[in-house]
Amino acid sequence: MTNFIEELRWRGMIHDIMPGTEEQLNKEITTAYIGFDPTADSLHIGNLVQVMTLVHYQKAGHKPMALVGGATGMVGDPSGKSAERNLLSIDQLNHNLAGVKKQLKKFLDFDCGENSAEVVNNYDWFKDFNFLDFIREVGKHISVNYMMAKDSVKSRLESGMSFTEFSYQLIQGYDYYWLYNNKKCRLQLGGSDQWGNIVTGTELIRRKGGGEAFAITTPLIKKADGTKFGKSEGGNIWLDADRTTPYEFYQYWMNTSDEDAANFIRIFTLMGKEVIESLEKEHLEAPHLRKLQSALAKDITIRVHSMADYEAAIKASEILFGKSTTADLASLDERTFLSVFSGVPQTEITKDALDSAEDVTTLLSVTLEGLIFKSKGEARKMIQGGGVSINKTKIESPEQKADFSLLQGKYLLAQKGKKNYYVIKVN
Repeated sequence: MTNFIEELRWRGMIHDIMPGTEEQLNKEITTAYIGFDPTADSLHIGNLVQVMTLVHYQKAGHKPMALVGGATGMVGDPSGKSAERNLLSIDQLNHNLAGVKKQLKKFLDFDCGENSAEVVNNYDWFKDFNFLDFIREVGKHISVNYMMAKDSVKSRLESGMSFTEFSYQLIQGYDYYWLYNNKKCRLQLGGSDQWGNIVTGTELIRRKGGGEAFAITTPLIKKADGTKFGKSEGGNIWLDADRTTPYEFYQYWMNTSDEDAANFIRIFTLMGKEVIESLEKEHLEAPHLRKLQSALAKDITIRVHSMADYEAAIKASEILFGKSTTADLASLDERTFLSVFSGVPQTEITKDALDSAEDVTTLLSVTLEGLIFKSKGEARKMIQGGGVSINKTKIESPEQKADFSLLQGKYLLAQKGKKNYYVIKVN
């Protein structure tokens, strides 16, 4: 066993800690849990803070438990929310639960003896718990005044909240109580917005069972520029490759600011303190090389996806920003190709229009209706100057035939000068 609290402290990952928690962890192997709401069939990088907390917990020799909220997912946690969210059906919840469980198994060791990770679903103990029994056995131990004092409730009093959401802290509190009694769980971990829900659980354990339980929360991650962490122009950055491609995932971390990279590399990687401080020193000496961002993006892309996905993301980046070949371009799958060139002008032509273009000059001017070149003369002049490529192959002559192999069977990539790209979809 190593000191979990010290590990989190130097990484800047402790916001609140209940008195006695560190003594409990130093005394014996302790089971701790974090809850994950199955609002989607994939976790996103906002959830990754808590996943990494469990990873560090297991590495310290303790037993991590992930609670996927099949029951609480039906209610909706009001913490940090400005409005009531839509409730999910049983089928949708079960689909989401399966996706979340699969991702958690990529990070935690479920077969390592006494501190093996475990996934539990609170629907298992709530499905036969009727309402009258719940308000008798749980509700009578927690006063309305106590519940009203919580920030998650106070922040919603003016806009309004349903009894469903108001009752959430009782349900989460009972989760902790159930795990305390049935799984010997003594610690709940979570984001700082969960402090109120977590301590409701410790109160229930104290009042109903006469026991002692503990709590630790991590800071909510914010970006240095004030924008929301985990979001891009397209929305959430997901761990599922079908929602966010490994290339997009890799680029998100590569594009972080120096200040954010220094923070994120502590939170989202397993690198030690000396390694990180050495990287920071190298970065300060040559900021333009972006050593911090490169190390962060590599580490996290490999762990969330794979080494092959990381290498493919590097190749895709080189295609856009560096030297590459037609073969490199052709090796990209369609989704990665489109994500690499998502911001460039795109147009569509028919296969007949492509076949009828008498040469590449006609294709890039007349056939594309002036998108790339306004006239044949303009196209001819730039081709003769060596400034035009199709599929990363330089066009040598204005009279060259327009008989190019299509990328992924349907695309051409035209390049004018060093930085101007155009995607042509051939139907």
